Amino acid sequence: MQAPAPPPCVHRFRPRIDMPDTLSPLLAAIAIAVFVLAGFVKGVIGLGLPTISIGLLSLVMPPAQAAALLVVPSLLTNVWQIAGAGWGALLRRLATLLVGLCVGVALGAAAFGGIGGRAAGLLLGVALVAYALLSLKAWRPRVAPGAERWASPLVGVATGLVTAATGVFVIPAVPYLQALGLAKDELVRALGLSFLVATVALAASLGHGGALGAPQAIASLLAVPPALVGMGLGQWLRGRLAPETFRRWFLLGLLALGAWLVARGLAGL
Repeated sequence: MQAPAPPPCVHRFRPRIDMPDTLSPLLAAIAIAVFVLAGFVKGVIGLGLPTISIGLLSLVMPPAQAAALLVVPSLLTNVWQIAGAGWGALLRRLATLLVGLCVGVALGAAAFGGIGGRAAGLLLGVALVAYALLSLKAWRPRVAPGAERWASPLVGVATGLVTAATGVFVIPAVPYLQALGLAKDELVRALGLSFLVATVALAASLGHGGALGAPQAIASLLAVPPALVGMGLGQWLRGRLAPETFRRWFLLGLLALGAWLVARGLAGL
């Protein structure tokens, strides 16, 4: 006798993404090592946590699971990154960019249906490599003060779309923020503020898609200590770098992240 079909409400409320509730000991060890490395890079240049963690963890788990693990470490490391005087002024200056970022994530989540497209990661990597190479050749774009009013929301929406497709919030926000001519510590704080808002928007998108429930949130919380250890070491090193040395390492970091995304994207074709 055939079993009766479940009522329509069961289908309606079933999560759209099936996520494992726990990590095996091997995956947990890999995740710890990845978050120490990603935190260290973020501590030195102010970014890299999502790119490295999602890029490396996606080799051993679904990209949506990797993005879910990222949420709490990203939130806390970005709060740490923006701590200090001056973040309030940056918040006012970047308000339209941050609102646009949230709008872009929402639009991208509806349009792309989830994180993990290899083509999107490949294109993101190419953009990072091109920007880093041009900047290392002394190309220094500048955004005129009068242009920020209309450019910031557009950059925010574009960054949100890329975030929804890849889980990485770098392009075009990072080049844009650097083009504002911010000082070293201001730039790092502005990056942290943008990434903090992007993380909140990404977490909402993952939760809506069924990829961030209580088990995944607990696993993400356990990833915080290794990320903070790595970030502390990276910040210690950044404090000993001259501004021009920091800029060079910042761009080399972008170049390395972009090359990694390109290699990973080509390997998946």
